[in-house]
Amino acid sequence: MRHTINTFNTIAPIMSLTLESLAIIEDDDTIRNYLAEQVQLHIDVQELMLFSNAEDALAALTTEPATIVLFDVQLPGINGIECMRRLKIIHPQMLCMVLTVYDKPDTVFEALKAGAVSYLLKSTSAEKILEAIEEVYNGGSPISSQIARKVIEAFALKEKTNEHFQLLSRREKEIVEELARGYRYKEIAEKLFLSVDTVRTHIRNIYEKLQVNSRIEALRKTGLI
Repeated sequence: MRHTINTFNTIAPIMSLTLESLAIIEDDDTIRNYLAEQVQLHIDVQELMLFSNAEDALAALTTEPATIVLFDVQLPGINGIECMRRLKIIHPQMLCMVLTVYDKPDTVFEALKAGAVSYLLKSTSAEKILEAIEEVYNGGSPISSQIARKVIEAFALKEKTNEHFQLLSRREKEIVEELARGYRYKEIAEKLFLSVDTVRTHIRNIYEKLQVNSRIEALRKTGLI
């Protein structure tokens, strides 16, 4: 569903930023409406477009692009990253920001490859989100500090890896990286939203692919230690 709010002559904005248009794609009504309220209060935006799913956003923004778009990642139907990817092909100048609960490096990398110039967690305060919108408009690429740390750690791990690591599936790579960080099976299961049995199965498959018999051997063979 789409809602368009004309914000001319509503409430005097506190920030100096003026935008022609801004879109928010968020399926949680409470979050979407709260963000819209904060934008209206603090940013001089001529047109504010609200969408609860990617399909409606694609239909509208394909023909009427927004200056800046905030994407949630997990949406019903088409996810936010795929929605962004499709829109950026048509409107490469569109400024895309991610606002999500997902902090896994792979998700961040996928979003950046799709065209995101900013990646924020939903735990970010409204003030910081508004500042990030202004920063994006002025050419910056704000990223939540927690995300920046995880991305740096992910790059550091990948720099150590070798051809044996590349033999593993995406999920197996994630699990080996968590093993390298010292996490136990139960902790890995919680972090990756898997059952402990599923983690054990993946690790058995990893050992088989690498022809090793222990965690230490697996980490050494993949170059992670």
